[in-house]
Amino acid sequence: MSASHVFDESHRDDLAVRVRGVTKEFGTGDSVTRALRGVDLDVPYGELLMLVGPSGCGKTTLVSIVAGTLEPTAGEVEVLGLDLVAMSNGRKVRFRRDNVGFVFQAYNLLPALTAAENAAVPLLIAGWRRRDAVEAAADVLDRLGLGDKLTSLPSELSGGQQQRVAIARALVHEPRLLVCDEPTSALDAENGRITMELIQRVAVQPDRAVIVVTHDSRVYAFADRIASMEDGRIDSIEIGPHRTGSCPDSRPSDSL
Repeated sequence: MSASHVFDESHRDDLAVRVRGVTKEFGTGDSVTRALRGVDLDVPYGELLMLVGPSGCGKTTLVSIVAGTLEPTAGEVEVLGLDLVAMSNGRKVRFRRDNVGFVFQAYNLLPALTAAENAAVPLLIAGWRRRDAVEAAADVLDRLGLGDKLTSLPSELSGGQQQRVAIARALVHEPRLLVCDEPTSALDAENGRITMELIQRVAVQPDRAVIVVTHDSRVYAFADRIASMEDGRIDSIEIGPHRTGSCPDSRPSDSL
């Protein structure tokens, strides 16, 4: 690990993400679009932060920069104590592979693979033996209530079950940062609620931070904090219902 990529953590050991003055512009000259306009954001370990706001406000751009899939135009980006701006592209690929899990609106499952094989993909990419990778994926799927669906193909699963497989795939390599982009938008209210309950219960850990980008106000109750964006800036950050103890009692069910 290059010393130039490590920040002074003496006063921020609890932070998984630290963003300061981040801007992002697309295009040049008269056609430039300013997607982010000087964003500051801290995300501690052990927290589920929801990033909310209208379409086009910069949510996905911001979370893409935090996850290392997009370069900022300016500003500082620390993730897990590392300077993403200073990283080479090759190192950033390895950083994402080892440390970041992604859950998307589209499940992006491979149709010819079983649920366990789909969930094992990050471990296979990392060089694990197939049998070990599938066994590890099966353990995660069992924790998500899909122990009886390990050999099912995506076409044999409901939308909610496919999203559980996608969550297992994001968690199987035990990432320290989980990024979820609209994970409930393709689900009905009940399955969206169950999905967020599973993410809150299984994904949130003392050594991991979870960022959820969402338009779905029905799941705000599961947030520890809610950061509202408007016009490329964070307009406000509020304590979420989960931290205040007003999150509804949500138990996993077989309907997902």
